[in-house]
Amino acid sequence: MERQATLKRNKKGKATDAGYHLEVVYYTDPLCCWSWAFEPVIQRLVNEYGKRLSIRYCMGGMLSGWNNYHDTLHAVSRPIQMGPVWLQAKQLTGVALNDTIWFTDPPASSYPACVAVKCAALQSEQLAAQYLFKLRTAVMLKAKNIARKEVLISTAEELAQENPLFDAGKFTTQLTSQQAIDAFRADMQETKYRGIHRFPSLLLQVRDTRKSLLLTGNRPFEAITSCIDQLVAE
Repeated sequence: MERQATLKRNKKGKATDAGYHLEVVYYTDPLCCWSWAFEPVIQRLVNEYGKRLSIRYCMGGMLSGWNNYHDTLHAVSRPIQMGPVWLQAKQLTGVALNDTIWFTDPPASSYPACVAVKCAALQSEQLAAQYLFKLRTAVMLKAKNIARKEVLISTAEELAQENPLFDAGKFTTQLTSQQAIDAFRADMQETKYRGIHRFPSLLLQVRDTRKSLLLTGNRPFEAITSCIDQLVAE
């Protein structure tokens, strides 16, 4: 059921429909386990706000490669050390996670998957969201290495079977295109400009106003809607 618009009071104290539209920029990465745990919250936002909400997915590029990667918060600098981080996310959130990927076939980088999501976005933002979800499912549940081109393509083919609007052939052709690569670079520049170092993060903006709010980290649905109501009321 679509969430109702926030009500405001006019000068006579009568409630009026605010009639707002909320634009969300979702900063994330296909390899981020906390973003996988956040997936039910995103889906609930989409379902409850309906047409009042639009989401743009911004790929942060969490892992360029292991030679220069060091997560001081979780003490991770090698692939095998990422397994316990996933296990912690699983224990704290209750989300299903298969951490064996970090022992059997660890992804060398999240960049190929990020480019692939932007490639899907060349067809539509909705298709990019669907493709991102399938990528997360592939790595988080099926322990598939989404840094490998063949996995990216097979995932696209699976999506095309489920959704005829998605063109897997076009995706494969554009996967290494400069357009897709440049789109990912623009996302990384935006993430850096916003000073975002944790995923997931949400930038909430009310359309046609300068009102915005940046939320960092995995937050419950009620906390996010409370921030939305506050932002709209202002």
